[in-house]
Amino acid sequence: MDRLSSLFERFRVRAHLFHQGALCGVTHFDAVPGRGFLHVLRRGELVVTHRSRSGAPRRVKVNEPSLLFYPRPLVHDFHNAPAEGCDFVCASLDFDGGASHPVVRALPSLVILPLRAVSGLEQSLTLLFAETEQVRCGHRLLADRLFEVVLLLLFRWLVDHPDHAELPSGLLTGLADPRLARTLAAVHEQPGQSWGLERMAQQAGMSRSAFAARFRTVVGQTPADYLTHWRLAIAQSQLREGRSVKAIALSLGYANANALSRVFTQKVGRSPRAWLDAQ
Repeated sequence: MDRLSSLFERFRVRAHLFHQGALCGVTHFDAVPGRGFLHVLRRGELVVTHRSRSGAPRRVKVNEPSLLFYPRPLVHDFHNAPAEGCDFVCASLDFDGGASHPVVRALPSLVILPLRAVSGLEQSLTLLFAETEQVRCGHRLLADRLFEVVLLLLFRWLVDHPDHAELPSGLLTGLADPRLARTLAAVHEQPGQSWGLERMAQQAGMSRSAFAARFRTVVGQTPADYLTHWRLAIAQSQLREGRSVKAIALSLGYANANALSRVFTQKVGRSPRAWLDAQ
């Protein structure tokens, strides 16, 4: 079962290489709305600091090759001893919808993962570093795509190891559950279908009561609330692309544009048109 493709086909993440090489002294990274970061430490050590009450640890020491993934805007500083230095490649990440991206909402402020933990990562990183170590035609574009491959491998690891990653309840913990994942993958693929509790439970091979209880515990929402938020996230994405409210409503299983507008206004706090204007 493919638990990630439909998710990232609907809600893209774009990586943009902006640094390769050593970092010395203190390097500061600002928080930009809608933007995350993926840093790859190839060798060396560093200390990472965050502001108090940021949601991330105040000080973290990284002493082995690692990925440092910031899914949300977060000010952070890298501290490196000038005599030692560290070899890095760094990319900014633009998530469709920014903070409303389903995966962004399901992740902690910072994920640090040793490179040795992720199967298949070594081959992708070998290509990535080869492209960043010299300037060749298209090297920046290719590096961006390779960063996206590394990010997808990271998400695959998170879904396969939710306990080690200490993920909060949400989408990714749901995808990590073998039974709930069958329902979530089907809902992601076909959001316009009639997804009542009975049908969702059947997809998971569970009784209605057991499914509802398990879903709420693992995902942190009722199945109906999750379905509504998933549809609204798609609606917001398609509004930004210029689709009409009527066309979006019909594709998502609503009887008409008014039905979608009512739910949208209730959950988002603005009508679809007012929300789009504010964007």
